[in-house]
Order: sequence, then structure tokens, then C-alpha cells
Amino acid sequence: MWPRGAGVIEVNMIYAIGDIHGQLDMLETALSRIEQDGGADAHVVFLGDYVDRGPDSRGVVQALIDGLAAGRNWTVLRGNHDRMFCRFVTDGIEHDNRISSGKGWLHPALGGRETLMSYGVDPDAPDASIKARAAVPAEHLAFLASRDLWFETEALLFVHAGILPGVAMEDQTEDDLIWIRPGFLDHPGPFHEKLVVHGHTALDRPERYAHRIDLDGGAGYGRPLIPAVFDQTGVYLLTKAGREPMDILAMPSWPN
Repeated sequence: MWPRGAGVIEVNMIYAIGDIHGQLDMLETALSRIEQDGGADAHVVFLGDYVDRGPDSRGVVQALIDGLAAGRNWTVLRGNHDRMFCRFVTDGIEHDNRISSGKGWLHPALGGRETLMSYGVDPDAPDASIKARAAVPAEHLAFLASRDLWFETEALLFVHAGILPGVAMEDQTEDDLIWIRPGFLDHPGPFHEKLVVHGHTALDRPERYAHRIDLDGGAGYGRPLIPAVFDQTGVYLLTKAGREPMDILAMPSWPN
């Protein structure tokens, strides 16, 4: 049984980090900016997709485990790539029904090969899933499997991919929460009267629209991992130069 949501709380200031995709150096830079802005006790929400594509998925997962063990005020959600990784290692499942192209987790476009290599496993080995079962620490799999699917405050809803409009959170499906694009990205209205903060759909950089913010700036493809901060004065990106206000853009057209 996968976990669901992490409850509703109210906070004065909260930070969020989009898809990390094995980019440990970028994660460390993002966390440093957050600490400089809000201190070591800052509440940070991670939006999922910690593995695949980048060079050090193992290091990213371990850093998250170590941070929580050290008492950091972190909320760590789960993404679709995290689930694909767990399924491959535990059950040898390479394909997900939500990928219409039929590409499996080990296809170069998905990035599973890089994840296995970060654990010292040859992705071309005929028994790669068996070797991965021996190489991937059980603690890493248990950690990813125990992540919540969403987190909300009075004004914000954090989720990996998005939500199905008009459906109560307790009735949302896991597949939609970690995979959805059509039906969410092209929805023109509000979502449960909250601003939805998500990742999953890679952009050139994080962007804000009327009712949602996409924080997947493409770190998995080598673009910068830029965290965001939400407080009573507005919404900002934390760049090298400091806080940058996020302006509301017109909703883009998503053909797929």
C-alpha cells in the first residue's frame, strides 16, 4: 500500500525543489541557497523524481535519507521515476502503462541506465534487475516507497505531476498524481482554490501560471535546479543573484 497525502498545515514560509534526477551537485547548490535565504531549519518540499538521467541518483537518495535522519525539516514526495526505479529493482518491471510510446525504464530517454550505473550495476547485463536487487540498499527502496504523494498547506498544494481537476484529493489516483499531463496542464481554472506546485513536465526554467507553478526546470537534462520560496509577500525563485519574483504567465498550449 503506497502512502497518500501528508495532511494540511499552515506555514509562513516554505521552499520547494523540483525534479532532481540524479544531480547531486545541483541539489547541494539549491540547498545552500535555501539555507542562506531561510536558515538551516527552513521547511523544504521536494517534488519527486530523485533518480534517473543524472550521474548520481544513489547520492541524491542517500542525501535525502541523511537529511531527514539529521532532523531536517523536509517533506519528500515521490515521482514517477522513483516508482519506476523501485518496480524494476523489486519486481523486474521495465514498462509503465502510462508511457504510450512503449519505452521502458532502461530506454536512454528515461534515464534508468544512469541510475543503475550509479549503484555499480551494468544496465546491459541480461540479469540487470537481479544484480540491482543485490546492489541497491534496501533502505533506499523502502525510503522511496514510503514517500507521500502530495502535501498541502492552507494555500498551496504540492504534488509531483499534478491532479485531475474536480476530483477530491482522497479520490485522486496514484497514476494521475505522478504522471498526469493532459487534463491538468491545459486546465484553465483553479484547483481546489489552491496554487498547485508541481514538477514532472520539464521546461527551460521554472514558470508560474495563474493556478499552478511548474518547478521542473530540466535539471535532468543539465539545466539548473532552481528552488522556489513562498512567503506572505509572494513567490520567488532563488537564483545565484538572490530572490527573483515569479511573474504570472499566460497558460501555454500543451499538444500532448
